[in-house]
Amino acid sequence: MLKIIDRYILKRYLATFFVMLIMFIPIGIIVDVAEKVNKMLAKNVPIDKIMLYYLDFTIYFANMLFPILLFLSVIWFTSKLANNTEIVAILSSGISFGRFLRPYIIGASIVCVFAIIMGFFLVPNASKGYNDFRYTYLKNGSDIRQSQDVYRQISQNEFIYVSNFVYSSKTGYDFSYTKFKDNKIDHKISASRIKFNESDTTYTLYSYKKRTIGELDDVLESENKKIMKFDFDVDDLTPVIYAAETMTLKELDDFIEKEKVRGSSNINTYEVVKYRRYSIPISAFHCCFCFFN
Repeated sequence: MLKIIDRYILKRYLATFFVMLIMFIPIGIIVDVAEKVNKMLAKNVPIDKIMLYYLDFTIYFANMLFPILLFLSVIWFTSKLANNTEIVAILSSGISFGRFLRPYIIGASIVCVFAIIMGFFLVPNASKGYNDFRYTYLKNGSDIRQSQDVYRQISQNEFIYVSNFVYSSKTGYDFSYTKFKDNKIDHKISASRIKFNESDTTYTLYSYKKRTIGELDDVLESENKKIMKFDFDVDDLTPVIYAAETMTLKELDDFIEKEKVRGSSNINTYEVVKYRRYSIPISAFHCCFCFFN
């Protein structure tokens, strides 16, 4: 049960934190508007898209600011307690320092739960809206997918590569497909161009060549055009750069495991996104107590 001293400190703890959150978010929005207003006007962005963007921006920005705002809140209101000699009075009354920290622990726990709800459930959707808007209207056509030197392992024994991939036309260039058997190359397919057919989820290979490795000699095949079916789709081949930020924790775990099998070079980036979701709630306790150390 909370005592009067607990309620007093907890009330000031949470009030200071949320007041700082309410103060800093509008500042962030104003700075962002000042930076991007010209691009928005140039692109004639609809007002409803802008309003939705800033709703997502608020959630995304607030989640990033949680640790520093919590630290500043603890410094601010604890300094006021010390300035008013309230801490001296509390400790002089016989209350131990550990007992004095109880409302801080309760407050950090409340903020931690709030951060978990934000990071695990609200931020992924907000991140998708925030990044979709940026790359659609503000990035001047920047490629949101890996398009150069795309290399993927699509199964335990199958590897694919394209030197350049254009997502808008679903077309790749300098394609190669290699299949291994018993740790040796079984056959290799190459094509100057590969195009995904959305109607039947097949791929058309141009200047098709296939080389099957034999014990004594190799078997060569070639055609001007050949339609084939592969066990991968375009979105798996070139995932969106910020895909990890838009996924729930379960989806992110599955995505990371799938990308590890495929030999993605962005595994460390995806894992940073995953661990950040745990680190922000934990930082509620760290930022709270590092002030007293």
